[in-house]
Amino acid sequence: MITGQMLKNALISGANNLQNHRTQVDALNVFPVPDGDTGTNMSQTCGSAVRELQVCGDGTPVCEIAKKAANALLRGARGNSGVILSLIFRGVSKGFKGLETADGRQLAAAFQMGQESAYKAVMKPTEGTILTVVRKAAQAAVQADEADEKKVIAVLCDAAKAALAETPELLPVLKEAGVVDAGGQGFLYVLEGMRAVIADGVMIQSEADGEKSAEKESRAAKYPYRCSLRVQTGQSAAGSVEKLRAYLQNTGDGGQAEDTADGISVRVDTAEPDGVLRAALACGTLHDVKIEYRADSAEAAEMQTPPPAPEQAAPDAAESPAAPARVEPEKEYGFVAVAAGEGLEQLFYELGADRVVSGGQTMNPSTDDILNAIQATPARHVFVLPNNKNIIMAAEQTVHLADRGVSVLATRTVPQGITAMLSFDEDLSPEENHLQMMKAAGGVHTAQVTFAARDSEMRGERIKKGQMLGMEDGKITLVSDDLLDTAYRVTRRLVKKYSGSLVTVFYGADADEAQANALVERLQARFPNVEINCVSGGQPVYYFLVSVE
Repeated sequence: MITGQMLKNALISGANNLQNHRTQVDALNVFPVPDGDTGTNMSQTCGSAVRELQVCGDGTPVCEIAKKAANALLRGARGNSGVILSLIFRGVSKGFKGLETADGRQLAAAFQMGQESAYKAVMKPTEGTILTVVRKAAQAAVQADEADEKKVIAVLCDAAKAALAETPELLPVLKEAGVVDAGGQGFLYVLEGMRAVIADGVMIQSEADGEKSAEKESRAAKYPYRCSLRVQTGQSAAGSVEKLRAYLQNTGDGGQAEDTADGISVRVDTAEPDGVLRAALACGTLHDVKIEYRADSAEAAEMQTPPPAPEQAAPDAAESPAAPARVEPEKEYGFVAVAAGEGLEQLFYELGADRVVSGGQTMNPSTDDILNAIQATPARHVFVLPNNKNIIMAAEQTVHLADRGVSVLATRTVPQGITAMLSFDEDLSPEENHLQMMKAAGGVHTAQVTFAARDSEMRGERIKKGQMLGMEDGKITLVSDDLLDTAYRVTRRLVKKYSGSLVTVFYGADADEAQANALVERLQARFPNVEINCVSGGQPVYYFLVSVE
């Protein structure tokens, strides 16, 4: 029988197995554009469940483990692949409802409900994807009609592997690229991790944990002294304090010099504590000096600073910044937009956005990230603009989670989101605005210029890593070695194809104003009757985003 503890360990093992193979799954992505790859999205989604499950007690029943995992996956879902994975396990959770333990038949029935849940949630299911893999795996498990959970998990894995191998025959783009479906491969890694626990009693460990431990050990050996002290600064110490901060950043690990009511609080791990003291003395008098020798092992280093209890553990600041506080609605309508780049973020705020979630092509925000922004918007009804096709599904999951009305506009690019906001009419109902805003967004076409993140082949044409890619509404139509020529040609095509009368060039962080002006001048010479504007978007990854209306 599958106990709650076994299911907990199986799910963590599956997440660890996926994490260990994340880069292999990323490499299966067909399109060479630098994006939030499938393996990364799925692994980060699973990571949210791991954090939730780690605090569950050994006696937690199967139904509760499955429910907690499903809820965490839903809120932590990133990218379309992450959302679909969360939907699968939401169905699995329903299959385990009310069960203290589960046998093989109940395991098979749960995955059958999982595939049904995923298919129902996808508007136009595509065969040859993760959906096909989970469907065929579940069908095989049900047909086995076996009570032994070890045999059933084996059937699930074997059938999923066979279905995955067939995906190139179902999707021509996979066959052309010579790869299997990335989402299906990620799902198989999860199943194989679960199989290790259920069938063999072996939990797959995360290789990342070992890497982190090795890194900690290396740092502890390199910087064996932990120094902390307080500096009472003099009246003319400002310059010295800045020098102290610079010294700390360059002399050790985790150097901090923070202003407090009592002076400057200093903390650093270093190999030269005497140097730290001399630098601090230049700023004023020293108080509360404490120098600890740390043993050269990760274990001993951890003993100096005990980790918080699991239920109090703080999230990784780099991955999970503090969520904005929930606010009570004060107005009828509000807006949450997803964008990356200082210029684009500022533009959305100027257009009336209440919250801008940082994210885009290379960083897909989770459902929870978007939900937190909605809850922090002081409006009874919030319009969400994902501005990326790979974020739409994650945003849609917030509709039933928020405590206020939510309309998710299926904007696939930033220019579409901008135009949608411009067409908003506060006198219309949410439904009327949704239709009007999407109609306006549908009239916007977007040229995108980025670089190839990997060698690839499309339509018989070889693409080399680093080459410029010109995209029209998300489809690669031009490959070149010249940035400005690529931007000009792909924009020219869109203007001619759709008889555009208004063009806006948003140049990114890796393009400069001179390049943007050169592009505008060339376009203006070709289309003298078209209004062309230039804006510093500051977006990463994309040298240019060009809106054609």
